[in-house]
Amino acid sequence: MALELNIAGGTTAKTLSSKWDGLSPHLLAKFYEVYRQDAGGEWLADDGTIVVAPLTDSNLEATLNWQSPFENSGPEASMPALMAMLQSGAITPVLDAFDAAGKALQKATGVEGYADSLMGRVSASVRSGARGLEGRTGITRLNSTQVFSGMPPIKFQVTALFRAWSNPVKEVEAPFNQLMSWALPEKLSEMGPILSRAVDYAVGGPTSMTDVLAPSKAPTKIGMTYKGKTYSPLVIESIGQPIDSPVDSSGRFVELLVPMTLCTLAALDRQDWKRIGSL
Repeated sequence: MALELNIAGGTTAKTLSSKWDGLSPHLLAKFYEVYRQDAGGEWLADDGTIVVAPLTDSNLEATLNWQSPFENSGPEASMPALMAMLQSGAITPVLDAFDAAGKALQKATGVEGYADSLMGRVSASVRSGARGLEGRTGITRLNSTQVFSGMPPIKFQVTALFRAWSNPVKEVEAPFNQLMSWALPEKLSEMGPILSRAVDYAVGGPTSMTDVLAPSKAPTKIGMTYKGKTYSPLVIESIGQPIDSPVDSSGRFVELLVPMTLCTLAALDRQDWKRIGSL
């Protein structure tokens, strides 16, 4: 544990980290709690604790939802099997079979001139149309045009490394416990269901309207500074502890590779990305 200058406020903050002497500060990720002074205001770094660790694996993933709303408007959607047979030419044997059946029927009834008959002309017209559709498709520029339909928040898949040189508690377990405490809800209420809370509030009990509607406290928001860029605010969507990691004689972890999924609080736009890159 050490004291260092807080990233945003310029005050001293407690740092939980393993010893990484000689390692470039750009390779060390800093995690810290952030808060917002007022609604719609800027997110600021808390003056409390900073967790520092190198990231062995890290990846930023932005998923942009583009859809083709007209792609099912063609005949391939309403008649998929028939259009597949027409485009591939597989319908020709079927037409040949109908043609042969028509000829056999006229021969059996003693009627001559199949090619000049109504059935013959229809068959020839269908065969000609089928040959014209072979190798063709109903896809056009319009029904293949994509439109932007939104995006989820940006995700970060990271793995933080902690390892002990002299003190497993301070160098490994303390920083991990801090990350886990940020990921978990700040407090889960022991109060009963909403109906009982509402009754307690109605009769003038100590329950407030806030406690009636939302009695528990959600997990905290955090920020991450890594390789000269600051991402804030973030939430920890998932965190893991490989409990098969090596321990010392007292059962304390001497090394932990902690996988985490971090997510921005909201989707980002172009101006947000410029702000991140300019820090």
